Amino acid sequence: MTGLPRTSAEKGVKFTAADFYEAGRERLALSVVAGAGNMDRVIREPIVNRCGLALTGFFMSFAHERLQIVGNAERMYLNTIGDDKRVEVFRQMTAHKAWIFVMTQGHKPSKRIVEYAETHGAVIFSTKLTTRLFTRLAGFLLERLGAPRTSIYGTMVEVYGLGVLFEGDPGLGKSETALGLLKGGHALIADDLTCIRKDVGSNALFGSASEATSGYMEIRGIGIMYVPGVFGVNAIRSEKRLDLVITLRKMSEMRGEIDRVGQTRKSRTILGVDIPNIIIPVSEGRDLVNLVETAVQQQKLVAAGYNAAMELSEHLRRRAGHKVI
Repeated sequence: MTGLPRTSAEKGVKFTAADFYEAGRERLALSVVAGAGNMDRVIREPIVNRCGLALTGFFMSFAHERLQIVGNAERMYLNTIGDDKRVEVFRQMTAHKAWIFVMTQGHKPSKRIVEYAETHGAVIFSTKLTTRLFTRLAGFLLERLGAPRTSIYGTMVEVYGLGVLFEGDPGLGKSETALGLLKGGHALIADDLTCIRKDVGSNALFGSASEATSGYMEIRGIGIMYVPGVFGVNAIRSEKRLDLVITLRKMSEMRGEIDRVGQTRKSRTILGVDIPNIIIPVSEGRDLVNLVETAVQQQKLVAAGYNAAMELSEHLRRRAGHKVI
């Protein structure tokens, strides 16, 4: 899917009729039948609304900030009233600030309604899809367009099936570590800047590269590298769920802070979602690729309910309580 708006917000992105059309033109079989000059209208609630009762003049609890669907039932009702009444119904809906409409199954509005939409700031789309199919597909698209999102300076890689984000100061080896992981058969998601979106339904985060830098890496001393050209198309992922954040810090800055046992579980909060966080000290000679792979395998065990530190602690407790004869 292309054409996602670039505006970032933690509470959700406001997007326009033009963003919706660009993102769903092919998948939703959309065409603009009125209001091509009004495409800057904002869809403030990323959900669809069947405007049935509003057609009869009942506007209590009218969800005017949503995408308004005119399906078969609505069209059949409109066919029972005259053209003057249909124009008046449309005028009332725009008076209640409903500005963006979709007519399903290839139906289109009358010439007078098209003229009204053009001159009063409304947008009318038509789709060849059935109302049921359009409602389902448009719901997914609208949710994605309006999802809370942000950008984080860091490199994201898929390691053993988990989405792992490396963050830390410049020069600590994030890209070099990612390069070593790629050589080991893992896959790049984003280098240097990772775009994060929140799936509100599952309360999960997903990371991807920006459209301009997808598939590219910058390695100091080598330059810009196109990953699929070097490692093949299987070495990249377009998007991946974020499962773990690994923070790289200089060993010299962590005196007294290093958790040698691992009983304390840290997390990193992004867009209101807590993601497990592991801090790895960086010093000359440390094999970061090996450490990251081990950290991911350890995280998979923790997610499955196994805690090595707690098990060892319990084992030592039992031994200490054992009576020696």
